[in-house]
Amino acid sequence: MTDTRTIFFIGKPGCGKGTQAKLLGEHTGWPVFGSGKEFRAISEEDTEVGRKVREEIDKGILSPPWFAMYLYQKALFSIPEGQSAIFDGFNRKVQESVLVVESLSWLSRPFNVVHIAISDEEVMKRIAVRKTEGARADDDFVPERLKEYYKYTQEAVDIFRSAHALIDVDGERPIDVIAADVRAKLGIA
Repeated sequence: MTDTRTIFFIGKPGCGKGTQAKLLGEHTGWPVFGSGKEFRAISEEDTEVGRKVREEIDKGILSPPWFAMYLYQKALFSIPEGQSAIFDGFNRKVQESVLVVESLSWLSRPFNVVHIAISDEEVMKRIAVRKTEGARADDDFVPERLKEYYKYTQEAVDIFRSAHALIDVDGERPIDVIAADVRAKLGIA
């Protein structure tokens, strides 16, 4: 299983995590599991859980780590042995990042976390553009989402850096240049 890869994307809102995960998936043929997509699908359900998730999305706050990790583990355990995979999200809080490191170490699955770095000003610019193209509900809460990043995600980034799994990528370049850089730093032809 030494050639099996597990890739995660992490970064500020609007940094292009979803876009880069999708592009890498298209390039490699590996499945992409996205926490945002999962949470948005759940938020559309007319259930107690769906309404709670919708409320949190509408406020721009991250869901509890145990919920994100439930979705992560469900996805991880569905991957056939020897299959590589890409995760967009699932690793934004300390508890989540620790569980990612522990679970993949336990499974002896090599992994990397691609941190797409952009400035706060770039976040505001990109979200403004995205809102004109059909906003997501959480796009109305950019300041709150940035606070969540600094309160939780920055510490998760540090955990991945300490685990020698983090790859930093400059996210303020054209999409195709970023994608090529991601592949180069991951050693994917």
